[in-house]
Amino acid sequence: MKFLSHFLLLSMLLLLCACQRGMDPVAFQADGRPPKLSDWHVVEVRSGKLVLNEGVVPYDLNTPLFTDYAHKLRTVWMPKGTAAKYDPTDTFDFPVGTVISKTFYYPRTADGKFTDVARTYDSSKDFAGEGLDLAHVHLIETRILVHRESGWAAIPYVWKDDQSDAMLARTGAVIPLTLVDDKSEREDFNYVVPDESQCASCHAQDWVSRKIHPIGPKARHLNRDYHYATGDENELAHLMKVGYLTGAPAPAEAPRNANWADEHAPLDARVRAYLDINCGHCHNPKGAANTTGLTLDVSVPEDRHLGICKPPVAAGRGTGDHLFDIVPGQPEDSILPYRMNSTDPGTMMPELGRSTVHREGVALIKAWIAAQSGGCVAIH
Repeated sequence: MKFLSHFLLLSMLLLLCACQRGMDPVAFQADGRPPKLSDWHVVEVRSGKLVLNEGVVPYDLNTPLFTDYAHKLRTVWMPKGTAAKYDPTDTFDFPVGTVISKTFYYPRTADGKFTDVARTYDSSKDFAGEGLDLAHVHLIETRILVHRESGWAAIPYVWKDDQSDAMLARTGAVIPLTLVDDKSEREDFNYVVPDESQCASCHAQDWVSRKIHPIGPKARHLNRDYHYATGDENELAHLMKVGYLTGAPAPAEAPRNANWADEHAPLDARVRAYLDINCGHCHNPKGAANTTGLTLDVSVPEDRHLGICKPPVAAGRGTGDHLFDIVPGQPEDSILPYRMNSTDPGTMMPELGRSTVHREGVALIKAWIAAQSGGCVAIH
């Protein structure tokens, strides 16, 4: 049995290397906007699979950002001999030359109709090694974040219908799709690929400088296990081992956000992780929503900065005529879930990145508010 396990592991590694053998080395594009995703040689389609090039490391987040139920393959690559510097709170300090990719895709439905995509959290058929099996997934877009001498640049690419490559989409795109759940319930929606300026609006964590940075690669998001081709390993430990990260402590000593969908985790921890990744990049003291007085990153204490009994800064239809962001024990009277449950451009939050309502996310926030005790007093 032990010999068989070693044989299967060796076969998998040889298959992965065979896929990589035909790929040119990853190309750091120091300027410009290459017209095709394949110009980067980070991920490419080979023999019906989206494969990762040599040195391209996949990763995932404890709690990911919601994007219309899309699944995501995240990768990072750095020039040989360079590494990111660990930070316990903020995005790691990545060297110039770093290329981060995020591929958005959906599992295919049983009927195989091209515009039908599955609304599911099941990713068991998605992967081929560390890449994706195109027999089971429909690629939508891949976003590149590249760290150049002038700073980070965000470059969006949209996959062609034949799934052979993705093409530059500086002005974004609108892709009509239909979500189909396991009960065959259907929901038509427009998947919106953001343009470059919209990418920058979310990734500009400091709204004064407007310089963009990655959002996901923080210790608290990456402190989790990943199923690499060589086996399960903590992502922070793996990045240290392959030379892509320096200065990280042992995983047990690093911060860690909860998985929002883990029902065994405390409700408060799940909600704080969900708000942190979905809202915290704007709702923080330096972010685009810093004037709202609503701070939703994981560091803020549970007080009015988190929205408890806090009146909105600006009135309007975005409030739904509710008086407070969060009313303890009363989710139906709270602005936060009201805005999350909307797809009206003048009401919905987040303002970008989704065209559908994250039903399970709204239910989580409502359960959290319902579990809170106390009340709010309106001041006229």
